[in-house]
Amino acid sequence: MPQLHDVTGVAADDVLNVRASASASSEKISELAHNATNVEVVDRSPDGKWGLVNSGEASGWVSFRFLAPQAENPDVPIARKLSCSGTEPFWTLEVEQGAQARFDGLGLQAMSMTADVMQQARGRIDRFSLTVGLSGVAMVRVQQCSDGMSDRAYGLDVDYLHQDGALYSGCCSLVAH
Repeated sequence: MPQLHDVTGVAADDVLNVRASASASSEKISELAHNATNVEVVDRSPDGKWGLVNSGEASGWVSFRFLAPQAENPDVPIARKLSCSGTEPFWTLEVEQGAQARFDGLGLQAMSMTADVMQQARGRIDRFSLTVGLSGVAMVRVQQCSDGMSDRAYGLDVDYLHQDGALYSGCCSLVAH
């Protein structure tokens, strides 16, 4: 399950290296500041010692030894706020569970709507539904997702059935609250 973390245990005059693979000897591809917050971990290495994060338009691996998970909100599954988007056509859905959502699609008028709290699928821990507005529904799955345009990694896949009947597919990121 994707989760937000803060960098910890890195000296103020140092950085946390982002690696091409889950190994300290792997090529450094980016870095995070010693005090970076709201770092989204979208996947874990098989041994559980490394987390896949985004840094700029690329994704790479950092040691969990230097990441502290942020407290989870027991009132909502996944995270209070999500930012979902897709391409062909370009669209965005910004969600604050239990409050509001905003949909913006290429060539469409942006819409603000209510958003319910996600509901977990019965018998599954990796699938959720979210009612948006009067008749829109987002189906969110915990799985690797690619936006097809960048080297960023996403831990949530989404299909959004808009209230006009159009189906949009894309990826979601966690947003700090």
